[in-house]
Amino acid sequence: MPVKIITEPTFEPLTLQEAKDHLRVTHALEDSLITMAITTAREMAESYTQRALCAKTLEYYGNCFGYIIELPYPVVSAVTSVKYDDTDGIEQTLSATEYDVHLVSEPALVVRAYGKTWPAIRDQLNAVRIRYVAGYTSHAATPSPIKSAMLLIIGHLYENREELSNVKLEEMPLGSKALLNPYRVMSF
Repeated sequence: MPVKIITEPTFEPLTLQEAKDHLRVTHALEDSLITMAITTAREMAESYTQRALCAKTLEYYGNCFGYIIELPYPVVSAVTSVKYDDTDGIEQTLSATEYDVHLVSEPALVVRAYGKTWPAIRDQLNAVRIRYVAGYTSHAATPSPIKSAMLLIIGHLYENREELSNVKLEEMPLGSKALLNPYRVMSF
């Protein structure tokens, strides 16, 4: 189930000021470093939870239509298109009346509509492509435990800038995993 980012997020779950407050940094000398740590913390949290934390456009690639197609990286707010390569290898766009989208499920599901059948497709890799919007829609919509986990990660990155250390470094601070665990996505 390969997924490609089509449009990157336009915001982060945490602001620079929130991260600086957590780190107790009052100057602007390290703003670029802290901004980079915010993005890194989000990407680490996304990787761990398998959840999109900021609204972005994704494209799912599948080899065929299945009874149920799971869209990775919830929360999914919209499916914008379902495209496929027909038996002649020509890209077609499937009418929205041909499929149903279940956004409440996590991961979101695309299934064929009642009484409909999937079209014949070319027997090739990535013959089915579903474009959709996933992630929390605003800074305020991101759950606070996720933000708290990111702050722990940012603190860890800020304090442990070197690969070599006398202290045993963890991939992610243990407390951040505990905060993120309720948000981990389990596949059907």
